[in-house]
Amino acid sequence: MTQFINDPTLPKPDFPGSHMVVDDHYMFISGLTVADLSNGEAARGDIKEEARLVLRELARMLEQEGGSLDDVVRADVHLADLKQISAFDSIYADFFEPGRYPARTCTESPHICGGSLVEITLMAKRPN
Repeated sequence: MTQFINDPTLPKPDFPGSHMVVDDHYMFISGLTVADLSNGEAARGDIKEEARLVLRELARMLEQEGGSLDDVVRADVHLADLKQISAFDSIYADFFEPGRYPARTCTESPHICGGSLVEITLMAKRPN
Protein backbone atom coordinates (compact mmCIF):
# COMPACT_ATOMS: atom_id res chain seq x y z
CA MET A 1 0.00 0.00 0.00
CA THR A 2 1.34 3.43 -0.92
CA GLN A 3 1.57 5.99 1.90
CA PHE A 4 1.90 9.75 1.40
CA ILE A 5 3.67 11.15 4.46
CA ASN A 6 4.28 14.66 5.72
CA ASP A 7 6.84 14.72 8.51
CA PRO A 8 5.36 16.59 11.50
CA THR A 9 8.79 18.02 12.40
CA LEU A 10 9.05 19.82 9.03
CA PRO A 11 6.95 22.70 7.74
CA LYS A 12 3.97 21.52 5.71
CA PRO A 13 4.90 21.66 2.01
CA ASP A 14 3.77 24.89 0.36
CA PHE A 15 3.43 23.01 -2.91
CA PRO A 16 1.11 20.14 -3.89
CA GLY A 17 3.33 17.29 -2.73
CA SER A 18 4.42 15.11 0.18
CA HIS A 19 7.69 14.98 2.12
CA MET A 20 7.85 11.24 1.57
CA VAL A 21 6.04 8.57 -0.42
CA VAL A 22 6.49 4.98 0.70
CA ASP A 23 5.29 1.81 -1.02
CA ASP A 24 6.05 -1.86 -0.49
CA HIS A 25 9.43 -1.61 -2.23
CA TYR A 26 10.75 1.97 -2.09
CA MET A 27 10.91 5.18 -0.06
CA PHE A 28 10.95 8.44 -2.02
CA ILE A 29 11.90 11.65 -0.22
CA SER A 30 11.17 15.03 -1.81
CA GLY A 31 13.97 17.55 -2.21
CA LEU A 32 15.15 18.84 1.16
CA THR A 33 17.07 22.03 1.90
CA VAL A 34 18.22 23.79 5.07
CA ALA A 35 15.37 26.25 4.49
CA ASP A 36 13.08 23.32 5.43
CA LEU A 37 14.83 22.75 8.77
CA SER A 38 14.22 24.64 12.00
CA ASN A 39 17.98 24.69 12.70
CA GLY A 40 18.92 25.47 9.11
CA GLU A 41 19.14 29.26 9.25
CA ALA A 42 22.53 29.25 10.98
CA ALA A 43 23.98 26.93 8.31
CA ARG A 44 22.68 28.84 5.29
CA GLY A 45 25.55 30.03 3.12
CA ASP A 46 28.01 27.30 4.17
CA ILE A 47 27.82 24.47 1.60
CA LYS A 48 29.44 21.91 3.91
CA GLU A 49 27.20 22.67 6.88
CA GLU A 50 24.09 22.76 4.67
CA ALA A 51 25.01 19.36 3.21
CA ARG A 52 25.69 17.91 6.65
CA LEU A 53 22.36 19.08 8.11
CA VAL A 54 20.31 17.97 5.11
CA LEU A 55 21.93 14.52 5.00
CA ARG A 56 21.37 14.05 8.74
CA GLU A 57 17.72 14.97 8.33
CA LEU A 58 17.31 12.62 5.37
CA ALA A 59 18.85 9.82 7.44
CA ARG A 60 16.38 10.57 10.26
CA MET A 61 13.44 10.46 7.84
CA LEU A 62 14.57 7.09 6.46
CA GLU A 63 14.99 5.75 10.01
CA GLN A 64 11.36 6.68 10.77
CA GLU A 65 10.39 4.13 8.13
CA GLY A 66 12.84 1.49 9.35
CA GLY A 67 15.52 2.32 6.77
CA SER A 68 18.87 4.05 6.63
CA LEU A 69 21.18 5.75 4.18
CA ASP A 70 22.53 2.26 3.39
CA ASP A 71 19.21 1.63 1.60
CA VAL A 72 19.56 4.63 -0.76
CA VAL A 73 19.83 3.64 -4.42
CA ARG A 74 19.54 7.08 -6.04
CA ALA A 75 20.27 10.67 -5.05
CA ASP A 76 19.45 13.82 -6.99
CA VAL A 77 21.59 16.74 -5.87
CA HIS A 78 21.05 20.36 -6.84
CA LEU A 79 23.78 22.87 -6.06
CA ALA A 80 23.35 26.62 -6.37
CA ASP A 81 26.94 26.78 -7.65
CA LEU A 82 28.44 23.70 -9.29
CA LYS A 83 31.91 25.07 -8.52
CA GLN A 84 31.25 23.96 -4.92
CA ILE A 85 30.86 20.29 -5.84
CA SER A 86 34.20 19.30 -4.26
CA ALA A 87 33.22 20.88 -0.95
CA PHE A 88 29.82 19.17 -1.13
CA ASP A 89 31.36 15.80 -2.03
CA SER A 90 33.74 15.99 0.94
CA ILE A 91 30.68 15.82 3.22
CA TYR A 92 28.45 13.60 1.07
CA ALA A 93 31.06 10.82 0.91
CA ASP A 94 31.12 10.56 4.73
CA PHE A 95 27.44 9.54 4.83
CA PHE A 96 27.80 6.44 2.64
CA GLU A 97 29.93 3.32 2.78
CA PRO A 98 32.91 3.66 0.41
CA GLY A 99 32.28 1.75 -2.79
CA ARG A 100 28.50 1.64 -2.16
CA TYR A 101 27.46 5.12 -3.24
CA PRO A 102 23.97 5.58 -4.69
CA ALA A 103 23.50 6.40 -8.37
CA ARG A 104 23.55 10.20 -8.48
CA THR A 105 22.69 13.16 -10.61
CA CYS A 106 24.15 16.55 -9.69
CA THR A 107 23.03 19.74 -11.40
CA GLU A 108 23.52 23.45 -10.94
CA SER A 109 20.29 25.09 -9.83
CA PRO A 110 20.97 28.73 -9.01
CA HIS A 111 17.47 29.36 -7.62
CA ILE A 112 17.04 26.71 -4.93
CA CYS A 113 14.05 27.32 -2.69
CA GLY A 114 14.72 29.45 0.37
CA GLY A 115 18.11 30.66 -0.84
CA SER A 116 19.79 27.38 0.10
CA LEU A 117 23.00 26.19 -1.55
CA VAL A 118 22.03 22.51 -1.77
CA GLU A 119 18.89 20.43 -2.23
CA ILE A 120 18.87 16.62 -2.06
CA THR A 121 16.18 14.15 -3.15
CA LEU A 122 16.46 10.44 -2.32
CA MET A 123 15.09 7.10 -3.46
CA ALA A 124 15.74 4.15 -1.15
CA LYS A 125 14.78 0.47 -1.09
CA ARG A 126 12.49 -0.58 1.72
CA PRO A 127 14.33 -2.85 4.13
CA ASN A 128 13.07 -6.45 4.28
